[in-house]
Parts: sequence; structure tokens; C-alpha cells
Amino acid sequence: MLLVLTVVGCATTRTKSPFEPKSINEVRFRDRALSEYDEDVRVSAAVPSADETEAIFGANLARMEIQPIWVKIENYSDKAYYLVSAAVDPNYFSPNEASTAVQGGLSNAGRKEMEYYFRSMAFRNPIQPNTAVSGFIFTNLDEGEKVVQLDLIGHKEVKYFTFFVQVPGMRVDYRMVDFESLYEVAEIENLDEDALRAELEELPCCTTNKDGTESGDPINLVVIGDFDDIAAAFVRRGWVPAEETYASAAWKTIKSYLFGSRYRYSPVSSLYFYGRHQDFARQKPRHDIHERNHLRLWFTAMRFEGKPVFVGQVSRDIGVRFTTRTWPPVTHKIDPDVDEARQSVIEDLLFSYTIVGFGFVKGMDRVTPSKPKFNLTGDPYFTDGLRAVLIIETGPTSLKQIKNLGWETPSEFRFDMFDVGYNWKND
Repeated sequence: MLLVLTVVGCATTRTKSPFEPKSINEVRFRDRALSEYDEDVRVSAAVPSADETEAIFGANLARMEIQPIWVKIENYSDKAYYLVSAAVDPNYFSPNEASTAVQGGLSNAGRKEMEYYFRSMAFRNPIQPNTAVSGFIFTNLDEGEKVVQLDLIGHKEVKYFTFFVQVPGMRVDYRMVDFESLYEVAEIENLDEDALRAELEELPCCTTNKDGTESGDPINLVVIGDFDDIAAAFVRRGWVPAEETYASAAWKTIKSYLFGSRYRYSPVSSLYFYGRHQDFARQKPRHDIHERNHLRLWFTAMRFEGKPVFVGQVSRDIGVRFTTRTWPPVTHKIDPDVDEARQSVIEDLLFSYTIVGFGFVKGMDRVTPSKPKFNLTGDPYFTDGLRAVLIIETGPTSLKQIKNLGWETPSEFRFDMFDVGYNWKND
């Protein structure tokens, strides 16, 4: 009898409460909405946090890595438009798919109620003339920030709108930086093309430790553009931000190292340039923490055609090991061919369709595999010594429109075959 009562009691306590989402008007996420407009349409977008999403939909969608985006299209023209959901996220979820993922524990009536509610909250095409349509598109989860690409198709016409949205809930590194106060107005340098090239070639070769007494990875990347355009270009290609290094992030990093789990936002260890650690970092993770491409960027006092100039370092991580030199006490081992990582980021960003110009400038003496240099954690690297320069705009920009600055040209062979003991004449 006691066993039966216990089972019944457990069954009773496991019965989930009825489906009870809050009214969308009770959750103030739309106060953060961003808008753009032209003569025909006004487009707005907002991304609720994980807690706001749970309040709106009555379920923990973030746990299933689903993130709804609220979109509103106001059509003031005499033609209809269609919003392309696949442009927002090529792998977006249907409303029923999203509700099915989180409806466990509900009764049949609760499931039906949830499915109807999700469908009623979804964005629905078309946007007829002189009307407004709003609703949610269910996308894959991005923490900290999200690029929302809204493409509208009309009769013989396509409109493109891009939003870079910051999402509450994660301590992202660059939000700790006050970019406006880094330099005095008198320090800002507006440079033409020749002066920009000269300034970039005069920069120190490498990053350093905090005291500036030891050299680290080479400065091999320059990115020119407004911050939002740069961040959006990287996010569009799967590059995500890094969390600030604090207790929770450090513990997640250690767990990911020990158990091989994925941690997309793992902190990037500090390197120093201009006497400060990186202003923001980006990483493109693979399946686990052991492998990723990552880069660090510093905001400079240089301006080119009115746009800020960032200088930085990019490398490819190919493993993880314990270390006593950094915190968290794990560090990545880099691929010694840092030019490959430089080339990889160029090719990757080409398909963000935001690059309008590129080139190379001299940065340091050539380093060969037979006589490598070493970074601060003891990893060897070799390089042709050039720095890639990328000019970014909002886009979309056709690959045919990209300007080659024509400064330096990377060597046909990035290192001599004799440096690695390879005799090509006798092969």
C-alpha cells in the first residue's frame, strides 16, 4: 500500500502545471528593438533574453538552444513583400517544431494549447500594402549578441536590412570597454591610403605580456570598419564572442577541457598591445574546446575614410593543455603556421559579403619553420611577416566589387622547402 501511495504521489508531483505564458506586453524586451526604414518599409527587430523568452512562451526554449526573434514589418507601399525566414537563419525552426521540443510533461490539452499559441505568435507572410505584420521567427540560439538579417522580396525588388543586436545574459568581453574614452580627440589620426600603410608598417611586431617585457603572437591582422559592421561580419560567418574571464566562465572552460564538451564562448586569454589586453575577441569553435580559430583586436587612434582601424592577431587552436602561465589554468596550442590562420579568416569573411577592400603590409621579418619564434605559452610559430588588411562595410558587397590595395603580395611559398628537410629536386 505504501509503495502504491508513493508511486501515485510521485506521479502527482510530476504533473506539470498548465501552460501559462505571460502576455507579450508584460515583457519589455521590445523596448530594446532596433529599426531601419526607407521610403517603402520600416523594419524592426528585437531578441528577448532567455528569461524573457521563458516568460513569453511558458517554456525554457534556451535549454533546447532555440531563440525566438521578434520582427515587425510596416509596409507603406502599394506592393506586397515577403520576409525570407531562411535569411534570418538557414536552419530556423517551425512553430510546431519549437513547441514540440519543450512540451514534455504537459497534458494533451496543454500540448495543443501550446502548439496553437506558438503558431499564433509566429511571423506570417505576406506583408500586404499599407499594413504591418509582426511575430517571432524561431532561430538557433546565440548568446551575448545576434546578427538579424531581414531580406524582403517584392515584385522585381529585394530589400536588405541587417541588425547587430546585443542580447542580455552573458558577460561579453567588449562590453567592458569604453571605446569612446580610449583616446583623446587630439590623438585621432585621419589617414589617407599611403599614410595608413606607413602607420601599419611601423607598429610593433607582436603582442606582449602584461609588463611588456616578453613578445607573444605576431600582429598579423588589421580590420577597418565600424564596430557593429565588423562584429556582424564575423557573427554571420559563425564567429562568436568570448566571455569575460570570471569564476563561472573559468569553471565551464575547465569542465569542457576535462569532459570534451562544447563551450562556444570560452574566454580568450589576455595578450597585450598598446599597454592593454585585447578590446574584444572572436572565435570560431569546432565540436569541442580543443579546436577553434580565434582572434584578438585592439581599437586604435587611426581612422581611414572616417572608419576606425583595429589591429590584431589571429591564430588557429589545435589542442588544449594545462598551464601555470594563464588563468583559467588551461591554454590552447596554436598551429605554428599562423599565415594559414590569417588566410583562413580572409577567405571566411569574403563570404560575409561585407569586405570592400583588402591588402597586405609588412609587419615583421620572415620566420621559417626551421628557426621558429615562440609565443608567451611556448608554442612555436612561423610566418612570412605580413599583416592582412580588411576593409569592412555593411554590405552586401559582390566579390567582383572588392578592391585590392596592391601593397604587398604574400610569397608563393610561405616557407622554403629546405627548411623542413624536403629535397624537391630529387622527388
